[in-house]
Amino acid sequence: MEISSAEFIISNTNVKKCPAGVFPEYAFIGRSNVGKSSLINMLTAHKGLAMASSTPGKTMLINHFLINKSWYLVDLPGYGYARRGQKGQEQIKTIIEDYILEREQMTNLFVLIDSRLEPQKIDLEFMEWLGENGIPFAIVFTKADKLSGGRINGNVSSYLSKLKKQWEELPPYFVTSAETRMGRKEILDYIESINKSVY
Repeated sequence: MEISSAEFIISNTNVKKCPAGVFPEYAFIGRSNVGKSSLINMLTAHKGLAMASSTPGKTMLINHFLINKSWYLVDLPGYGYARRGQKGQEQIKTIIEDYILEREQMTNLFVLIDSRLEPQKIDLEFMEWLGENGIPFAIVFTKADKLSGGRINGNVSSYLSKLKKQWEELPPYFVTSAETRMGRKEILDYIESINKSVY
């Protein structure tokens, strides 16, 4: 898939205010500081499309970007930022859960995982919740350029083997780097293949 246009449409905290229409939506989510904005900018080839906050965990909005005038890329708030405080964390949880459970146009959720880290309890629990609710998702391992080839393969393999203890069938996964554009073609081709089946 070639990205010919990418434009910001709307930010909000209420799923009911998301754009009307039937375009499929591909949402991106992950813990704070996982490299989501960088990944979105790399995928769309628009450097300043998604703004990375200087303060981790600051984004509390659902951001819609219209891609090729035919589908939406949705930037969801990051989860699990402890310094946000209990009330802030509850607000974010509500925004995320309402969007994921109520938004009929959401076609696939991409869950971003920092490839440098051991499997984190919060990520595993979030994916388990997605499975329980029948939400289609794929895993995106980020920051692959920060590790050597052998270590990235080892980290991804150990992550997948951990998931196999919970899952009969593993979700699709992609290994990416915003710096080297690794994984860009694979993710865009995956989105394109789903779009073809949706239309």
